[in-house]
Amino acid sequence: MTKFFLILLALPIMAFSQTSFEKAEKLFSQGNYYAAKPIFENIIVENPKNLKALEYLGDIEGYSKSWDKAMSYYSRLKTLNPANANYHYKYGGCLGMKAKDSNKLKALGMIGDIKASFEKAIQLNPKHIEARWALIELYLQLPGIVGGSERKAERYANELLRISPVDGYLAKGHIAEYFKRYKDAEKQYSNAIAVSGSKTTYQKLADLYKNKMNQPEKARTVLENYQERNKS
Repeated sequence: MTKFFLILLALPIMAFSQTSFEKAEKLFSQGNYYAAKPIFENIIVENPKNLKALEYLGDIEGYSKSWDKAMSYYSRLKTLNPANANYHYKYGGCLGMKAKDSNKLKALGMIGDIKASFEKAIQLNPKHIEARWALIELYLQLPGIVGGSERKAERYANELLRISPVDGYLAKGHIAEYFKRYKDAEKQYSNAIAVSGSKTTYQKLADLYKNKMNQPEKARTVLENYQERNKS
């Protein structure tokens, strides 16, 4: 009987906590991170192992470009649930952004951990698309002397092609565009349009025509084709 009354007493607290979480989640979805943050922090005080609240706090700090604070939350999440691929991916992403803001010597020392985080995400979730995109960008941006490699970037683009054809073609187009092989990029973005037809695919091709190939008329035609295809 005593246990029954203890459960009854706990119900209002549980309901309050759930209501607070839903309120914070709604504020977050609206982009009101400043208001959502203290609510999530209070939830963590009551329950330090609330994974969703910790993740939201990490995301909020990431949006604020507070990379160290964001990484502290994602690090806790990795400890609490090491099998979650997204925690490793988000940790690696914050580490990468911190490296970008750091001096070159310090950034070089982070490269191994950045790669390891993204690779761990793929190991845990073999279909993780975002981690492959991150590795493609990493291998493109790094100088060859410290591990940059078009071949490795292409490897992950090929993996994307098998998992998500539209992402694969967009990735191949991105690599070709990075190395100024604009005709190849045009072909890959056109393939992406053919398999998906999303606004992103049309926009990538239009941007290529306008910004890299100096063909604004073609860019306009691509966007008009998208509008025509998606008339309501």
